[in-house]
This record gives sequence, structure tokens and C-alpha cells, in this order.
Amino acid sequence: MRDRIIQAALIAGTLDILSAFLFAGMAGMGPVAVLQFVASGPFGDGAKGDPAWFWATIGLAVHFTIMACMAAAYMAVARQVPALRQHSIAAGLFYGLLLWLVMYWIIQPLRWPELWLPDIYAGRTFGRIAWGVGNQIFSHCILVGLPIAWIAARHPGQTRA
Repeated sequence: MRDRIIQAALIAGTLDILSAFLFAGMAGMGPVAVLQFVASGPFGDGAKGDPAWFWATIGLAVHFTIMACMAAAYMAVARQVPALRQHSIAAGLFYGLLLWLVMYWIIQPLRWPELWLPDIYAGRTFGRIAWGVGNQIFSHCILVGLPIAWIAARHPGQTRA
């Protein structure tokens, strides 16, 4: 199971961070700033300072650690619930949606109260809201949930760590 967790974390983590770079880049934020923001989650706002390369490296490590936890949680449950392996597409999409809800409605507002979704989208057009939330849900469902579920389903009979 360890190998599948690592594989899922690397694949989903790479797809997710590339998505973050793309969508943040479209909003004018560079990859280093994205990674510094990720590092600021557990390490505070000082991670947004210098040396930028150091904090970006820490942010990348934080990102893949979070992804490994997401993959490990899914693998542990999928090991006990065969339906998650048998219906990996639906399960992966649902897991991605669950991850989005947890990240954007619980974790993010606890760490950054000013980034609570209703507040950041207040006064924006429907199209702008749909674009922002759509990017988030796409990334979590398609680029994170599906790869994790697919990797969990690839070896349904494997039960040893």
C-alpha cells in the first residue's frame, strides 16, 4: 500500500500543483509565490518573505505531504470498502469534491479567515465566481480525486503494506 500512496501522491500532487501554477499565473501570481503561500499555511506569513527559494521549496514539500495524507486516507478507506475500488470514477470524483469542501470551507477559513469563499466572491459576477470555483473543483475532482481512486483500484486484491 505504501507504494500506491507514494505513486498517488506524486501523480495527483504534480497535476494539482501544475494546475495551481496555471490558474494562479492567469491571475498574475508566479509559481514561487504560489509555493510560498502553501508554506505559509503551517509556517505563517513569514514564509512569504525571503529567501523566497527556501520557502518555495518548503511549500513544495508541504504540498506533497498534504497530498500523501489525502492519498493515504483514501487508500485506507478503499481497502475496507470494496465499492470504492469497484466504482473508482464516481468514488474519485466524490473524493475530490469532499477534499474541496474540506480545504475551502474548513481548513482555508480557519487559517485565513479573509479567504472564506462567500467573502472573496462577494460582489463578483456569476461568471467570475463560476470560473474560480470551477477551477478549484476541477483540480480537486479530476486532477486529485480521480488519480488517487484509479491507483487504489488498480490493485484491489493487494492488502499488505
